[in-house]
Amino acid sequence: MDLIWLNGLIATELIQMTENTSALLREEVPERCKLEHKMLREQAISIVSKYTERGGLDEHVLKHSIEDLSNV
Repeated sequence: MDLIWLNGLIATELIQMTENTSALLREEVPERCKLEHKMLREQAISIVSKYTERGGLDEHVLKHSIEDLSNV
């Protein structure tokens, strides 16, 4: 179960890294991409939640989403 949680963390961090790289290259991430990334994060959390009760991932990922939306 720890590996499922860890893979979920890696997946959501990769989404964030992609968004950060896009922001550096374009100076702003397109709104459509932000919304798609948010949906991908939510799907990753949903998958992890099916297999483990270990917490922390959703709070961390949601923090990214809140920060991203505050920059819109």
